[in-house]
Amino acid sequence: MKRLEAHLDIVHCAEFLLFCIDFSKHKAMFPDAQIDWAEVTLIGAVDAGIMAQNVLLAAESLGLGGVYIGALRNNAQKVSDVLSLPDYCVPLVGLCLGYPDQDPPFKPRLPKEMVYAENACPSLNADAVETYNQAVADYYELRKGSPIPWKESLAKTLGNPVRPHMLAFLQKKGFLKR
Repeated sequence: MKRLEAHLDIVHCAEFLLFCIDFSKHKAMFPDAQIDWAEVTLIGAVDAGIMAQNVLLAAESLGLGGVYIGALRNNAQKVSDVLSLPDYCVPLVGLCLGYPDQDPPFKPRLPKEMVYAENACPSLNADAVETYNQAVADYYELRKGSPIPWKESLAKTLGNPVRPHMLAFLQKKGFLKR
């Protein structure tokens, strides 16, 4: 994996784990399985994400640190080729693990009122957005020396195509055809 990404976290971490949407064994067991439905892709993404989170939680309980690497999807085909991932198996997220050489503050989390509500989806809370925006800017100023407002970063990400190659890649690997 270290040949694939110039991402410093991958180069310097003790262990790198890759979590995949993997239905290759299911397809081998059941050749008529309809794995190309969008719901199957979602199931695989949820399962891989839960697994990645559980691995990080277990590692942190042992004093290890971790960093998720979603950027590997920038070169998903290359990752797949280097690791000889079969059809119906695609890389979703990486996880760097090791003993931290620093003790940085945790990145602020979205305020509860933005992500949690009972019996309804929470509506936008402008005050909570502004509070979070400032907290993230302060965090990045500490970490990187310059504030990066969350709203600006999010607008930039959502205002442009995000990894447009992924749909064709997923379809080539047997997913998202229906």
